[in-house]
Amino acid sequence: MSQSPATLPPVLLHSEAELARDALATPVLGRAVRLARWAGPDTRVGAGGELVDEQLPAAAAELGLADGADGLEPGDAAAYASEAWRVAVDTGLVEVEDADEDDAEGTVATGEELALITSGGPQDVLGIWLGALDTVFADATVPDLENLVDVIQGGGEIDFAELGWDPQVEAEFLEGVLGNLYLLTVSEGAPEDGAVPLPALAASMIVPDDMGEPTDDILEQVSDAMMRLDDQFRMLEPVGLVEYQPVDEALMADVDEAEAAAAAGEPLPDVDDEDVTRYGMVRLTPLGLYGVRARMLDAGVDAPAVGDLADKGADSLLDATAGFPRAAAQAEIERWLGGREPLAAARDLLAAARGADEGAPLRRLHCQQALSLVGGAAEPALREVLDDAELGGLARVWLAEHGAADVPAPSEGLVFWLTIDTVAAQLAAEGNSDELQALVEGLAAQHSGFFAAAWRVDHPATAEVLEAMGRLHSDKKVAKEARKAAFKARSQQP
Repeated sequence: MSQSPATLPPVLLHSEAELARDALATPVLGRAVRLARWAGPDTRVGAGGELVDEQLPAAAAELGLADGADGLEPGDAAAYASEAWRVAVDTGLVEVEDADEDDAEGTVATGEELALITSGGPQDVLGIWLGALDTVFADATVPDLENLVDVIQGGGEIDFAELGWDPQVEAEFLEGVLGNLYLLTVSEGAPEDGAVPLPALAASMIVPDDMGEPTDDILEQVSDAMMRLDDQFRMLEPVGLVEYQPVDEALMADVDEAEAAAAAGEPLPDVDDEDVTRYGMVRLTPLGLYGVRARMLDAGVDAPAVGDLADKGADSLLDATAGFPRAAAQAEIERWLGGREPLAAARDLLAAARGADEGAPLRRLHCQQALSLVGGAAEPALREVLDDAELGGLARVWLAEHGAADVPAPSEGLVFWLTIDTVAAQLAAEGNSDELQALVEGLAAQHSGFFAAAWRVDHPATAEVLEAMGRLHSDKKVAKEARKAAFKARSQQP
């Protein structure tokens, strides 16, 4: 079932200039701009601002569209022209003035936004593209209305209940799907090419998180959602939101063939159930990431982008990146460092890494990672904290890794304090991971008297770390030693 975290992982967006170029290259916006430039005083529009039927062939010809060409079915050219015109009107590329009389045609004039296509900045272009996305999104949530006449009530209103369609529910469902696709794209462990199988995306909206084996009813709902999403993603691709590989039409033929064979008592035909790509694959484009994030921000969702922390202090940087995926954290730190003098930045990072609060070990871990990006210019700042109880171990590790000379050897107490601090940071970052278990078992193996000394370490997380070591160590005897040490550590806490 779809669930949104309180704060999404940050997204690494392309520059606004690149995104604006992508927007102008999309078929939907490109066609709308061409029609806006084509329109004039003689363009005929209906009472709702739509092109009259007689104008659609000329509009389609202006766009180079013709039924039967380039795979277009009968009526497609007029439909694409009509869509392009709606986008032009909705985005302000053209302005339509309604007629004074109900049955009269309106008049058309060039919209103020059209000049921004060539003279405006990237933000102007992206604003127009977002308007185009709104129009296409709204169209994508409308069901097949071939039988619309049958559900028109008296007074010309649509009977949505008879149609089996709730506009708000449909829009919320598609927003949720795009939100899940966005989350899958920006999260740690996302597919390398960003492509998500359509069945998985549909299931993320329908199958409850605590459900083991989906019921037949749930599977039918997922199948229905896939067919709906197949149509919707086909519509959203030309506006540049997604790249979409549709459901293989031969797949439906395979299903029909299998059902017919089963009914006749014949052997079932071979069907390749392993090729998940046949069921549709979808990925957000760089422009799509920008567009979905913009919609989420408008809805009040906290959807950060890499670079948001560039003007914040080092404390904000370390606290925020503690919850970022690794690639996003590194990109954010690089942006932050890019606007600062290296030595001053190193000193700010070290100052922000101090503390005895619960989040301090993870801040120090991220401080160490950030300092690795500063380079040799950070050395004076590291030498300044060699005698610091909280930062001295970190400083020695950094100096040794960078081949610095005259690095004083750490005391045994400092080594144990740094060990506790490192494990506490790993616990906060990864929980009881396999990597942490390997670290714990390695520490215990290297130091035969580790637990006898570790419980005395004056660190706020000592007891918690020793308890974790007791949980994680595979050797029962060693695990028991860790638990005893944890008990001793707790007994000496004030």
